[in-house]
Amino acid sequence: MFTQPLAKQVTRELSRWANHLHTADPAGDLDPLIRKTFTREDPAFYARNMLMPMALPVEPSFSEDQPDTMRVTLQPLPPDAPGVDRRDEVTSTMRHFVDGLAGREAVRWFDRISEPHRGFQHNTALNYGAFFGTAHDRNGLHTSKVYYETPEGRGAIEGLPTELVRVVMTAMQGIPGLTPLFTTIAARRDAGEQKLTFACTAPIKLADLQPTLDVLGLGHRLGGIMQTLGLVLGGQFELPAHSALMAFGHGPHGPDFEIYVLLSAIDDVPPSFLSLLTMGLNERPRALRALERWMGALTPEDDYWPGRFSIISLRTNRSSPPRVSLYLRPAEFELTTAEQSAA
Repeated sequence: MFTQPLAKQVTRELSRWANHLHTADPAGDLDPLIRKTFTREDPAFYARNMLMPMALPVEPSFSEDQPDTMRVTLQPLPPDAPGVDRRDEVTSTMRHFVDGLAGREAVRWFDRISEPHRGFQHNTALNYGAFFGTAHDRNGLHTSKVYYETPEGRGAIEGLPTELVRVVMTAMQGIPGLTPLFTTIAARRDAGEQKLTFACTAPIKLADLQPTLDVLGLGHRLGGIMQTLGLVLGGQFELPAHSALMAFGHGPHGPDFEIYVLLSAIDDVPPSFLSLLTMGLNERPRALRALERWMGALTPEDDYWPGRFSIISLRTNRSSPPRVSLYLRPAEFELTTAEQSAA
């Protein structure tokens, strides 16, 4: 499967995907991180990464929010790098990208809101440390994103903006089993945002989210969430423990909510999962056409399928109905059985 040096193969695939999607090539911007990450040529060495276990740590995704972009997330640096080093590396890269996107004032904004998540008090007990993500459109870099690993306990919410703290506390009080995972800070050309993502360590009945979403002013969106997830999961409305993540933010339209379903943790996902999803998107033709383009772009030239879908998410706020995102384990980056055994 891996017929070229790993850094070169990752760069080649990113460029190929972007070419098919008619976006700017992310490989140029990400080349320094790719070179620092893929310093070894043994794929098995990368099997135990935290982003894409048993695959190279490169995760493309489709977003209905950003239908004409090439989105990718990386776990930078080799898997054995200390979490602090990875956190510092993505911080430095983010500052550089934000400067190019929106200038020095935006860098000062990032420095201010990221400081609590990269300060000396967070130097210990880090595992992976951080991930890094980008989205490119026709005009170049559209979005730059850092995912900072959060400490356990109340340290996860220390330093968050007041409005976000209120949203997060509402969620923690109303939904059992939420454990903070990472804080996301994203910068676009014209705006920035921050959110906190939780692992759901207890089973979840989707209908039980109603009271919390009501408090957040999002209760009217639950029906759309349940309709889509019920459709693609074959009528399942209860998610097992450790099969979902939830993210909460606060933006210009008030509270923001996203639920991620980890498909590998769900029994009996319908074989027709993708067909059911496209059926659900029939009333949103622009999103459906964008998903079809994305699928075609990421399908290898000698194959008929792009890989395995790992996550489906739905994001909503008071002004926008739930929008779909899909995350992929690319076929080109999956480790073979022999490579997994070697790991």
